[in-house]
Amino acid sequence: MTPYKAVLIFGAPGTGKGTQGKILGNIPGFYHFSCGEVFRNLDITSDLGREFYEYSSRGELVPDELTVRLWVQAIHAHTVLGDYKPLVDLLILDGIPRTPQQAKLMSEYVDVLKVVHLHCEDEQAMVERLRKRALKENRYDDADEKVIRQRWQVYQRETFPLLEYYPQKDVVAVDSIGSPGRVLRDVLDQVVPVQDEHYVHPL
Repeated sequence: MTPYKAVLIFGAPGTGKGTQGKILGNIPGFYHFSCGEVFRNLDITSDLGREFYEYSSRGELVPDELTVRLWVQAIHAHTVLGDYKPLVDLLILDGIPRTPQQAKLMSEYVDVLKVVHLHCEDEQAMVERLRKRALKENRYDDADEKVIRQRWQVYQRETFPLLEYYPQKDVVAVDSIGSPGRVLRDVLDQVVPVQDEHYVHPL
């Protein structure tokens, strides 16, 4: 198969990856697909679904190989349904790949043309943002500062090294502190040229 052309929205918890991805997904020529969507819509009666549930029900991390297989199956289904058109849409990745190993496993399926690194030097600002979001969504367990800081530690240990996997010329930093509109403007400055280069106008 021809790898899907994609942009990866990357960043620590609370930097707004999902927000920016959803906004981009509403713009013609972009298709936002998050790893969270894959798991939320998982059919646990399928073979892959049962295998996933065996790990998650025990509170264990799902192996990279299984995570990628689930993702490949899900994105393929969206191409069959026709809501994602690989020749027209630039795929916006959010939440996957999450580790260098996942990136290696996905390399035959996805051609990551740009990595937009939403970064923030102020960890406390990110903690406050995550706490407010958790309270707004009635996810009170996620509002615990210890839980939030644990997520940051996991990100630093397991996910941040992913930046070293991609060629540095393809990685750009965008400051995630500011209004969503300002951050979106800076993200668009990076991803629109990629879309211009690879966009094929539908007949």
